[in-house]
Amino acid sequence: MKPTTPAGGWDCEFGPPPPYFLPVSGAKSLAGGAPAATWEIIGGQEARPHSHPYMAYLLTQTPVGLGTCGGFLVREDFVLTADLPGPINVILGAHNIERLESTQQRISVLRAIRHPEYDQQTNLNDIMLLQLAFSHCGGSISSWDHGGGSRPSPGTKCTVAGWGLVGPYARTDVLQDVRLRVQRDQECSDRFDFYTRQTQICVWDPRKRKSTFLGDTGGPLMCQQEAKGIVSYVNRMGAPPAVFTSISSFLPWIRRTMRRFNQWGQTETPRD
Repeated sequence: MKPTTPAGGWDCEFGPPPPYFLPVSGAKSLAGGAPAATWEIIGGQEARPHSHPYMAYLLTQTPVGLGTCGGFLVREDFVLTADLPGPINVILGAHNIERLESTQQRISVLRAIRHPEYDQQTNLNDIMLLQLAFSHCGGSISSWDHGGGSRPSPGTKCTVAGWGLVGPYARTDVLQDVRLRVQRDQECSDRFDFYTRQTQICVWDPRKRKSTFLGDTGGPLMCQQEAKGIVSYVNRMGAPPAVFTSISSFLPWIRRTMRRFNQWGQTETPRD
């Protein structure tokens, strides 16, 4: 039987914070929900240090503790991710998240802007923009489908990167990445009642035990050097396939939202 709901809710790994983490109060977040499992890299490998310079490591403070998720820089002052609880802090320029690397920059979130039609029960419209308190210095912005937007076709090889669990009880401090293939929508619609091809992408590697696992939620699906999706959810037991939010479906909302907020401190409330 298919699950009636996906993992849903807060798809972040929960556990102790890095030793140097200092909470920042006052960060705005419009996210909500109840804690659930999240998913990280299984069957991948350690990424070449700083080969994914747009990656963001997100620390989220919740009533049940600190969670960690992923995201990626889409403008000097904006990170794109999945819907998350808050407050949220962002670490950019990291490879080994447990070390104080000279490349790291820790930035608080000025505001977290969730999609107005996000549904916690189904995980539809699972996308969020984080406006940073100040611009990231010296980082690389991901290519996130600036053109007309297109959804990757089945068979397309893509890369996913993330920190955290590499198995049910196996942690890693360094960024991992894995090559996966876009699958036919039926692979996910047969497993998840609320999967929809209009706004989601089905991804895994059925020939090899490779997928995302706890903590990768919010990271990008990079296809031909362009961000095409955002890690959303998998089966609660960690079994593939993984469901990604399709970026092309939300390009108007992304552009409109980033235009609405000036680089530093604009206070207009989003109408979306």
